[in-house]
Amino acid sequence: MVMVPQSLPKLKRFVTPLGLKNAAQTMLIRLIAAFVLHLARMSAVQAAGAIKTDPCHRAQVCRCLGRKFWDKYHPLEVLRAALLACEAQRGGRFVFLLDQTLHSQQGQKAENTYGTGNHKRRPRKGRRYSKYKYAGKSCHCFVMGLLITPSGYRIPFFKPFYTENYCQQKKRPFRKQTELAADLIRDLPLPEGAKVVVLGDTAFDAQTIRQACEWREFSWITPVNTERVLAGPKPRPKVSSLVSGFKASQFQTLRLFAGRGELAVYRRVSAYRMGPKVKPRTYYVHQERRDVHSVGEVQLVFSTRKSPAETGKIAAEKILMTKDLKLSTRMIVELYNLRWQIELFFKEMKSTLGMVHYRFRQFERVERWVEMALVTFVYLEWYRATQLARRDLSEKEKQWWQRQRAYGLCQAVRQQAERADLDYLAERLKTTGGIQRLRRELKAACPAEYRSPA
Repeated sequence: MVMVPQSLPKLKRFVTPLGLKNAAQTMLIRLIAAFVLHLARMSAVQAAGAIKTDPCHRAQVCRCLGRKFWDKYHPLEVLRAALLACEAQRGGRFVFLLDQTLHSQQGQKAENTYGTGNHKRRPRKGRRYSKYKYAGKSCHCFVMGLLITPSGYRIPFFKPFYTENYCQQKKRPFRKQTELAADLIRDLPLPEGAKVVVLGDTAFDAQTIRQACEWREFSWITPVNTERVLAGPKPRPKVSSLVSGFKASQFQTLRLFAGRGELAVYRRVSAYRMGPKVKPRTYYVHQERRDVHSVGEVQLVFSTRKSPAETGKIAAEKILMTKDLKLSTRMIVELYNLRWQIELFFKEMKSTLGMVHYRFRQFERVERWVEMALVTFVYLEWYRATQLARRDLSEKEKQWWQRQRAYGLCQAVRQQAERADLDYLAERLKTTGGIQRLRRELKAACPAEYRSPA
């Protein structure tokens, strides 16, 4: 928690482009402060008391998240534009990662949820869920995109997934997850001609996504779906059937070091993963050009972590596919290796910032809560970018800021806020009037419902 809104470094400067009124700006600052500085589980109560000199009731936070005026300001869209502006004059390759994340919810009254478990009734001998009765669990789904710029800045995008029942209630068109991901690609705010590679897992090997990439002239790399077949007359053989015709001598060895190469800045690896003693990640790969049914001519990269020459077995743990015929085999493997960055992003959002720590029935408030968590993530990335732009940084300090992810940035912001709070206290303690004002502020620091009667 912080004493005053000014304690968080450069936060008011960050939210100024929104043009919010004082009450709305204070609420936004309160939410960002809570996501960055919260202890234990993040909640509306944490957000209500995030600014010690200006606490509010937790219900105010919930009501604010449900108001429609946030749709007018589009805070995430406006604020991430400031981070994108840092890359306006820099060329290079952008990497756009796609995936979906599920937020588990327990209860029957939460809107827009659906179940993912298999609860079909089974024969009595092996029947599950019969001895005890538990409250059913369901989840919310969000399709996320993470844009990594040539400088290594991470910029989040998201689309909420609406179930068919929820779409009928709200009179909205139903969209599949792959269609939402295609919308993210089409709406990506980048200049025409920017070099972009779109990465996704097997679930995003879909025609709609390929069409969106073709429309934006983006490259794409995805693992091949197990049912994908080669082009030609029926019966068409599966792409995976090609492996049986390979020889061990056709596989080449690729050794990838996380802290080296032109893509090292995209990974933002910690110091212990760099240096001459760090072991590489070894892949054995084979590349071919083939015509794939409904896709066209593509590059296929067959990859395995086990040496075919040593094991005597020809196998491909993963088959990567891309329509960019200019990419080298090594670059395809290195680029797809970046897809894990979105999984790390999910971990940071859920564990560090507390994005999934909500208990709302109305899904509009859930959407706004998730958006505020992403705004907080953008603030941390923007603050890191401003620090890297400083000319007075030593090389050691610059390397420290280059390696920091969400947890390290939260710690840096927390330390700056603590220093600002101490300076605020020292300034107030200089005069009698300042001491009296400080006493009034500390007395009002605790929300009314938790205030001691003494």
